[in-house]
Amino acid sequence: MLSEIRITGLGVIEDATLDLDPGFTAVTGETGAGKTMVVTGVNMLLGGRADSGLVRHGTRRARVEGRASGVPKSIVQQAEDRGGELDDDELLIARELSAEGRSRAFLGGASVPVSVLGEVSGDLVAIHGQADQWRLLQPARQRETLDTFAGKPLLVPLQEYVAAYKRHRQVEAELIELTTRQRDRLAEADLLRFGLDEVAKAEPLPGEDTELAAEEDRLAYADGLRTAATTAADALASEEDQDSTRPNDVLGLLALTKQVLDAEREHDQKLADLADRAGELGYLAADLAGELSSYATDVDTDPARLAVVSERRALLTSLVRKYGAEQGTVDEVLEWTKRSASRLAELDGSDERVELLTAELSELDAKLAKLGRQMREARIEAAERLGVAVSEELTGLAMPHAKLSVEVHETTAGPFGIDEVEFCFAANPGSPARPLQKAASGGELSRVMLALEVILSDTHPVPTLVFDEIDAGIGGRAAVEVGKRLARLAEKTQVIVVTHLPQVAAFADRHAVVLKSDDGSVTTSGLVALDEDARLKELSRMMAGLENSDAAQAHAEELLALAAERHKPRKKNRPKG
Repeated sequence: MLSEIRITGLGVIEDATLDLDPGFTAVTGETGAGKTMVVTGVNMLLGGRADSGLVRHGTRRARVEGRASGVPKSIVQQAEDRGGELDDDELLIARELSAEGRSRAFLGGASVPVSVLGEVSGDLVAIHGQADQWRLLQPARQRETLDTFAGKPLLVPLQEYVAAYKRHRQVEAELIELTTRQRDRLAEADLLRFGLDEVAKAEPLPGEDTELAAEEDRLAYADGLRTAATTAADALASEEDQDSTRPNDVLGLLALTKQVLDAEREHDQKLADLADRAGELGYLAADLAGELSSYATDVDTDPARLAVVSERRALLTSLVRKYGAEQGTVDEVLEWTKRSASRLAELDGSDERVELLTAELSELDAKLAKLGRQMREARIEAAERLGVAVSEELTGLAMPHAKLSVEVHETTAGPFGIDEVEFCFAANPGSPARPLQKAASGGELSRVMLALEVILSDTHPVPTLVFDEIDAGIGGRAAVEVGKRLARLAEKTQVIVVTHLPQVAAFADRHAVVLKSDDGSVTTSGLVALDEDARLKELSRMMAGLENSDAAQAHAEELLALAAERHKPRKKNRPKG
């Protein structure tokens, strides 16, 4: 239940606060004073769309705050999960709208997406205005209304049906995809199978292309490699001119160097160290000469092997060109085979998948048919009860001969069952029942909407109901009856009504007026709670346009007296005798 609404900078309202209690609160005011801004503000709290043009001229932002008490634990938990908290056992809901169009929402003091307000506030407050009346004319809204009235016998199988229908659509779409693209799938499978066979026959190994490239280079340049190694080995350790007094190879020169230095090493340690280094170089040169000789001996000049390697490389290059990627390696080809084998298994299993999906689709068809029949029976039963209940309410709303009937027509299976629901209306006994959108006037539609709300309050209660001129198009006795019904509804839930009818406002437990002031340049509005005297004046103004009219005041007093009758305890009949 809402305990307070505060509006600042919205439309003509500069700053207004409306304290709320349980029961029936009426909001009235002159045309243009800003009554509808109250409903607009509540709609913003519900996460509704907000137009930056509503921000009051000269103000940076508009803000609407609502305090709700007795909030369900589930909603409190949602607020706490987002970092919010209760304030004195009340949940603060707020919405800000900047003049630039930026919107912010708050729940329990924590900033949240605007959509969260719609998720949470929808369980606290429901708004009904003229737009909702016209939405009632839509077949989908009529079905939702009937389903809500039917309750669990309909809503439980409906939930199961909706899930099954969604899965049915998914399975059906996949089946269509598999069957219509069968030729493409077969062609893709053949192409993959050919490629995998080609790679399998070649049996490439990881890194094989790199190794073969190195081997081919060695085989192609074997003679040059041998000559280089032999020449270098000879330079290091030549067997020619061994009897010469001066050697002509590196080993000989290093040996001579060490010999000359050794002869004088005892006279200087630095010279001795240089002699040792010459000896080390001799050992290294000897090892290098040996390895070069061994390398020259091992160089393979096999032309047959070169041909085999070249042919193998050509085969691998062809595979890389067909199945490789950016780097162009055998490793990429092997990676392609893994992906392709997986895809081929998927394609080859399509026939089995089609069989499984076909079987599942058949099961879903049977399930939807069973649930559809169950829902249809529940709707037909609820439709008769709803028609009778609304017709009885309309009798109390000064439409004693009006009848509402709810027709349930069988149709093809859809997302909500196998039914189309249609509200039909007859205003007079001799008139045939016709679709509601063709038969009901604006005033009649207002009363049908109110009758439905009164009935649904028993089956689907909402803590707070806000009505925006639901009494449009009616007056006189009908307006009195609407006031009575709103008061009756307020016995079960909090009711806030924006009205222009004194007959309706008179039945409210509390009366607030939107007052308009004008300083010559800027118009502002504020909400003021009325005491008994002020309320009498406001009702007089609403009836005659004159606050001090004696006739209007007398009529207003009569209305208030009539409304007060509902608060008196009913007398019990005494037994005769």
